[in-house]
Amino acid sequence: MRPVIPYLTAAFLFGLGVYGVLRRRNAVLVLMAVELMLNAVNLVLVTADTTARAALPHGGQVFALFVIVLAAAEIGVGLAIVLQLYRMRASVAVDEVPLAEPPAPVLAGTGADRPGPDTGAADRTEGQR
Repeated sequence: MRPVIPYLTAAFLFGLGVYGVLRRRNAVLVLMAVELMLNAVNLVLVTADTTARAALPHGGQVFALFVIVLAAAEIGVGLAIVLQLYRMRASVAVDEVPLAEPPAPVLAGTGADRPGPDTGAADRTEGQR
């Protein structure tokens, strides 16, 4: 069997997945594009397993099974994050996700701006030596 067609198909699927990750703004579509890339890798692994003689029998198929398990875990965690994002922001647009946490506000009169009793403990012990 000539492996040109499966390799070209995998390259096309992987390229389509990369395009989806780079161009999409919806988080669900980005997850679908990542799945497309993982399926392209599975196609390459199975094709390489059938065309090349390896020391480990069915090694490509075993690795493809691991990639499928990894993809299932990634979708589970990714969809949980997307659902939580939708609950908090009412949008799943990737552009609107804040990447850094804003600094916590200091409330006046709570004593947060005054040093605590343990603040200078390290300085006192070093000075006594």
